[in-house]
Amino acid sequence: MSSTVIPVWWVLSTPNKVTVRNPGSQKAFSTAKSDRKSSCVHVLPVSVERVVPFLSRPTLPALALPSGQYLFSSNAICRSSLKAWFDRVAAMNACQSAAQKVLQGKGLQGMKSYMQKQPAPQSSQCRETQPCNSNSAEVPATRVVSEEEMEAAALTWSKGLNTCPPATKKQHPILPQEGKRNVLVTSALPYVNNVPHLGNIIGCVLSADVFSRYGHLRGWNMLFVCGTDEYGTATENKAREEGLTPQQICDKYHAVHSSIYKWFQIDFDYFGRTTTEKQTEIAQDIFWRLHERGFLIEDTVEQLRCENCQRFLADRFVEGICPHCSYPEARGDQCDKCGRLINAVDLREPQCKVCRQTPVIRSSKHLFLDLPKLESQLEQWLEKSTSTGDWTANAKQITRSWLRDGLKPRCITRDLQWGTPVPHADFKEKVFYVWFDAPIGYLSITANYTNEWEKWWKNPHQVELYNFMAKDNVPFHSVVFPCSLLGAQDNYTLVNHLIATEYLNYEDTKFSKSRGVGVFGDMAKDTGIPSDVWRFYLLYVRPEGQDSAFSWADMALKNNSELLNNLGNFINRAGMFVTKFFEGCVPVMELQEEDKKLLALVSWELQQYIQLMDKIKIRDALKHILNISRHGNQYIQVNEPWKKIKGGDSERQRAGTVTGVSVNIACLLSVMLSPYMPAVSQTIRDQLNAPPSCINTMLEGNGTFVCSLSAGHRIGAVSPLFQKLEADQIEALKKKFGGQQVFDVYAARFLKHDIAQTHRKCLNYVLSISHIDKK
Repeated sequence: MSSTVIPVWWVLSTPNKVTVRNPGSQKAFSTAKSDRKSSCVHVLPVSVERVVPFLSRPTLPALALPSGQYLFSSNAICRSSLKAWFDRVAAMNACQSAAQKVLQGKGLQGMKSYMQKQPAPQSSQCRETQPCNSNSAEVPATRVVSEEEMEAAALTWSKGLNTCPPATKKQHPILPQEGKRNVLVTSALPYVNNVPHLGNIIGCVLSADVFSRYGHLRGWNMLFVCGTDEYGTATENKAREEGLTPQQICDKYHAVHSSIYKWFQIDFDYFGRTTTEKQTEIAQDIFWRLHERGFLIEDTVEQLRCENCQRFLADRFVEGICPHCSYPEARGDQCDKCGRLINAVDLREPQCKVCRQTPVIRSSKHLFLDLPKLESQLEQWLEKSTSTGDWTANAKQITRSWLRDGLKPRCITRDLQWGTPVPHADFKEKVFYVWFDAPIGYLSITANYTNEWEKWWKNPHQVELYNFMAKDNVPFHSVVFPCSLLGAQDNYTLVNHLIATEYLNYEDTKFSKSRGVGVFGDMAKDTGIPSDVWRFYLLYVRPEGQDSAFSWADMALKNNSELLNNLGNFINRAGMFVTKFFEGCVPVMELQEEDKKLLALVSWELQQYIQLMDKIKIRDALKHILNISRHGNQYIQVNEPWKKIKGGDSERQRAGTVTGVSVNIACLLSVMLSPYMPAVSQTIRDQLNAPPSCINTMLEGNGTFVCSLSAGHRIGAVSPLFQKLEADQIEALKKKFGGQQVFDVYAARFLKHDIAQTHRKCLNYVLSISHIDKK
């Protein structure tokens, strides 16, 4: 009889079936052949979990588990052989050594801690089958709606708007309130002298703005703070380039950032900066608290110094080959490809990014944050925060990778001039390292907003903290900064929800200001495309689960199909029908089964939207807005109110119902769009003359789709919301922002083909030019 092969790692059985499970990270160490005579199981290491039919005759358990299931299932002969095999493996030195390393004498708790540090297994299925820019929700799947759902939706619809007053405007300063959900939102502080490109904007400030606006609409007590990170070598170099002082550079580019974010409608409650007295005061206080509690240690370190620039090089001003993965453009603190931390002196073939000279190694005494001493506290806090809060998968994975190999002491001082001064007498010539100092900017910026800042930052039981950032900032927000606050032992509010995006690329390459590749924040408004359209497209391709890319062709497609032909077309038609056929007043609506079905479908989409937004799935939630307008377009197309209005009384009544329901859906869409496209949202409500209370009513609880524009309500003047992006316009913009990327591709190929020969040719060319000049 042929054997039955079941690929498993764990086999949990009942008398009639076998549940096959494999966690993906372990491998089986043996095989046991299975056939109908012995009823044994042949074990192979694969990543599957499924239920397979088992043998029909009774079987004997090999090992009882606490769950009531059994590990394997066999007759006595197989059980005996299997037990003997486990005994042999357990006696091996390698097995005992591994068990000791993993369990550390803590039994199952040790295994749990070890497994939590392991990176989650990644599946390539999504990447292979669903590009990030693709729209999985373009055609809403046909959903069966029950009679109960239709009646419930119709009942909710009939309740109308709440009589309670709408959400009031913000009263500053915003402080935590008893009995309310108090939410503190931060966006990673943008470095002051880098003009933000589209990837920076979607990764931090825009995502945080959408969630902050949404929370305000939900009635939460929200505070959204951000500001420019202004200290460090990069500012000193920029000042030298422009012939200004570092403070003048910070003042100049802080204004540039403020202008860009204002144009993108980023609604900060306070946008500050780190070059303030509050920053020095709070950073030095945390430093002394760490010092007094024994969490700082001294050590002499080797650093890279550029003799040409006559300065020690900050980590981000060193570039070389990663010692771990050989990526050629690794920075002095971290490799963007493998994500590993790097000491700048370990880079192969390092170069100063300013002058491209090879730096030399010099020694200097510095202070370190003793992360190993804080590791157990950090792990306890992380276990609670990641299990109860909404951390993105990449944030969890990156944090695990830091913990997996054990934490190392982290240097918190630098040999620079422009920075927060270290108050210790032995280190008075040094400043704080940017990744110790910069996150403290969240606290100091809040302190510059209100003197009662501690009600937000030293109130962990009453405040929820959301951090928004790109994935390269994760370790400093999930490990280094929390360790600083834990070690300070001053009841600081630590992050509850850490939301990290992947990277947004530009077409098929990276953004590069120097090469003129990509759209930067100060350029977007010059394109003539409204900021709401930029917001929409960046959020539509938001890199939530994997890297995505900005594409001019795709932006035009999404604008013309989703905004113009889908969303804008539906809202404009609904409003125009009211104006043209019913003299600007919403007609009487008599719901039929078809209308109730639509109400149920729209209510379900609204509920999905709220569930996703609550979990900060911003891109996915946007698709449900577009689904609703698709349902609405289909509803109008099937019922043809422009024809029925010309018929008899019953047909005119039907046209009125379809028009009334449609214009109410348009009102709902204006509410749901508000966090994404605030100007368009307000325009829709102005055109519909929508009552202010529609906002807080619609987003109550799990979502409440009510009739907000009742019969007799007079709407305003209706006009188109969006304009078509023409092919020649897009082609011109693509060319304008394409920079030298085509040239660079060919140049790179040429250099790779014969770099030595290229070097000689360039040198000869320079010499020939010099010779001509001399003549």
